[in-house]
Formats: sequence, structure tokens, C-alpha cells
Amino acid sequence: MTEYALYKADELLIIGTVDELAEFQKVKRETILFYATPSYRKRTSEKGLRTIRLEREE
Repeated sequence: MTEYALYKADELLIIGTVDELAEFQKVKRETILFYATPSYRKRTSEKGLRTIRLEREE
């Protein structure tokens, strides 16, 4: 299961699955995935929301 971290500026808000982050923010899961795209980053400042995919160490 892939986990993601949701940040606002430098503050970590939550770590979890896309569905958990979507429920936390009260948005669709597609919105959470959009926060991770380069086009979203270009549209927002560094203080905006960011979704980061977490890599698993094995």
C-alpha cells in the first residue's frame, strides 16, 4: 500500500493513503493526487498544499 504525506508549507499535516488524505481534507482523492503534480506546483506558492509519495525501504 502506497503512503503519502500531505504538507502545507513546511508543516506535515498527515501521512496516510490517498483515501485517508482525501477524507482529512474533505476533498476527492483526485484532488490529493493533483497536489503532487508539477502543474499544481507552478500554480501555487511554496506555502500551498503538497502531496509527497513516500518510498518504502525494503
